[in-house]
Amino acid sequence: MKVSKSFHWEMGHRLPFHRGKCVNLHGHSYRLFLEVEGDLDENGMVIDFYDLKRIVHPIIEELDHSFMVSSLDPDLGKLLENFPTKKVLVDFHSSVENIATYILDRIAANILPENVKAVTATIYETQDAYARDTRIIKK
Repeated sequence: MKVSKSFHWEMGHRLPFHRGKCVNLHGHSYRLFLEVEGDLDENGMVIDFYDLKRIVHPIIEELDHSFMVSSLDPDLGKLLENFPTKKVLVDFHSSVENIATYILDRIAANILPENVKAVTATIYETQDAYARDTRIIKK
């Protein structure tokens, strides 16, 4: 059985290596579709949506209306060093692929019910562009 819940946040970033417009400071309205796969528990659920929100909400709150700053982009780090804005410091370039892995790693590290076998994060960066990553929790 699979269940899914969506989450939304606004976040700024830049890709310093990009050969196009994404080298500039910009932002996106991100949408996460989190799919949890597993066996039904004694109540007939894979995971309670309330519990899923409890696990994911702190991550989304951290990212929402922040600027993701990579340690691989020292120019941006220096620019924002003394700027009073919400920042999330990471050690990777903030591509949607890397953001999907980052979020999924944090979710998979949380306590999930014993019956959960896999978790998939699909993150839309724009209406028509997304990345997807999966973690197998139990075989």
